[in-house]
Amino acid sequence: MTTTSSAPVLSMTGVSKRFGAVQALKDIEFSVEAGEVVALVGDNGAGKSTLVKTIAGVYPPDEGHVTFDGSPVTITSPAQAQDLGIATVFQDLALCDNLDVVSNLYLGSEVVRNRALDEVTMEKESWRLLRELSAKIPSVRIPVASLSGGQRQTVAIARSLLGRPKVVMLDEPTAALGVAQTAEVLNLVERLRENGLGVILISHNMSDVMAVADRVVVLRLGRNNGIFRVSETTNQEIIAAITGATTNAVSARAARKATQEESA
Repeated sequence: MTTTSSAPVLSMTGVSKRFGAVQALKDIEFSVEAGEVVALVGDNGAGKSTLVKTIAGVYPPDEGHVTFDGSPVTITSPAQAQDLGIATVFQDLALCDNLDVVSNLYLGSEVVRNRALDEVTMEKESWRLLRELSAKIPSVRIPVASLSGGQRQTVAIARSLLGRPKVVMLDEPTAALGVAQTAEVLNLVERLRENGLGVILISHNMSDVMAVADRVVVLRLGRNNGIFRVSETTNQEIIAAITGATTNAVSARAARKATQEESA
């Protein structure tokens, strides 16, 4: 595991966002270091999507301070977030099924030489990115429609790395994937960490979170409701923070199981 740096690459302090009468975020504290995976979790309506879009520049915060690489910044657009070094892979992936891997990677940012597409350079760079991620894709010239869910996620992540970001946000990257494909994506997350990137993982799957995250930030009703280091906490503690209760269905079931084992 890569050792994280002492200073966060992205830090947010006192960030708030309101939509009319709805207080979507209130006094949020959030940070991610280089070479660290931070999971952002919470129930529906907790504010995860709003925070992600605030980091991505879709929703400028109403209050609070944001620093990137130690310098104060104001992120007012997705283009500005991308220029800073923040890449986002949304759940829908936004891939074109009828185009091959190279075309998807460079869609909208094609390399042109002498007024013609530089296919050789784009193909070489595509292979470099995929090797960097240890991706299992047979060819960069096959249509994306023929790839598995895990391979498609790989292409989307590789595309986000073209701008050489320092922070990558992954929105539900294992949703609707099978066991083998989920393992493949989690390996990608670990590879990003090993390459020194700060990774923000948004997920409802606690098994995935506990498998790859270094820290877990819990949101509830638009506020922080706990920041946990995975090596020092349990699944039940995180779920209790998500639900806002010290006792919930999961922790109660675990307690019953422990009692049964003791009495056996």
